[in-house]
Amino acid sequence: MGHDSHGVIRVSKYVDWLNAGHVRLNRHARIASDRGVLVVVDGDFGFGQVIAQEAMEIAAGRVASHGVATVAIRNSGHLGRIGAWPEMLAERGLASIHFVNTSGFGILVAPFGGADRRLSANPIAAGAPTKSGRPIILDIATSAIAEGKIQVARNKGEQLPPDTVLDGHGRPTIYPAVFYADPPGEILAGSLTGGRASNPNGPTAKRLVNNMLSLAFDPAAFGDPDAFADDVTQLVDWVKASPPIAPGGKVVLPGEIEEGVRRERLAEGLPVDDVTWRALTATAASLGVSPPMDQPHAL
Repeated sequence: MGHDSHGVIRVSKYVDWLNAGHVRLNRHARIASDRGVLVVVDGDFGFGQVIAQEAMEIAAGRVASHGVATVAIRNSGHLGRIGAWPEMLAERGLASIHFVNTSGFGILVAPFGGADRRLSANPIAAGAPTKSGRPIILDIATSAIAEGKIQVARNKGEQLPPDTVLDGHGRPTIYPAVFYADPPGEILAGSLTGGRASNPNGPTAKRLVNNMLSLAFDPAAFGDPDAFADDVTQLVDWVKASPPIAPGGKVVLPGEIEEGVRRERLAEGLPVDDVTWRALTATAASLGVSPPMDQPHAL
C-alpha cells in the first residue's frame, strides 16, 4: 500500500520480539468481557495481525445483531497498518473508527510543547463504504511522523522533513539516526489513546503492546442505506470536483493513493532498500531459511 514503515521492514523485528518472548505464537482473540454490543478482547500478546482480524470478525457479527458495536482490544502484539481494519469492515458495508495506543514500550512522542518522550504515536483510522467499491480510508498517526517512516528514511540514507523530529536535547533535527541515538530524540505530537496510557513503569512497558478501541456502524441501522450511499457519493463527487491547486494535479481522497500503490506493487513487486534486505536475509539465515535471491530488488 506504499506504507513501507509497516511492511517487510518489520519482519526482523517481529522475529526478534518472538525470540525474546515479547510476542507469542498461535494466540487468538479471547473475549474477556461480553455485553452484547460491547466486547472486550484480550490478545494474550499474540501477533496483532491475527488478533485484530479476529476482533473485526467479532465486531461485524455484533453489528449484524445490534446495528452498532464497540470492540476493545487489549494486550495485542503490533497491529500493523491500522487502515487494514476499517478496510476489512468497509468490505462488509460497515463504517468504523479505530483508536490505537502503545502502553509503555513505544513511548516515542513528545507532547505538544514538551522536550522528551511521553506518548506513543497513537494512530487513528476510519473508514466508510462507497458505491464504487473502493472505501474511503483515513489512516493517520497523531504524531508529526510515524516512527516506522523514520526507520525507512534511516535505511535509505534519506533526511526527514523539517519540524517532525527532535533530538535528545529538544532541538529540531532532520537526521533519522539522531532519533535512535543516546540520548534519544522524540517525535513532535499530540495524544489520543484507546487503551492503557503510556507508562514506562507499567506492567507491559517492557514489550510492544498495542491496544485498540474500534467502533463499527451499519448504515442501515441509522436509516435508508441507499440514502447513505447516495450522500457519500455526492460528497466524493463534490470533493473531487475541486480545482487542483497545481497544474496537471488531481484531488485525492483518503486511501486513494494507497490503492494506486497497491495495484502498482501487485503488478511490479515491492521495492526493498539494501539495509532492509540485509536485515531480512540475516533473519532468514538465523532461522535456516535460504533467501530467494542474492540482490535486493522488487520482491
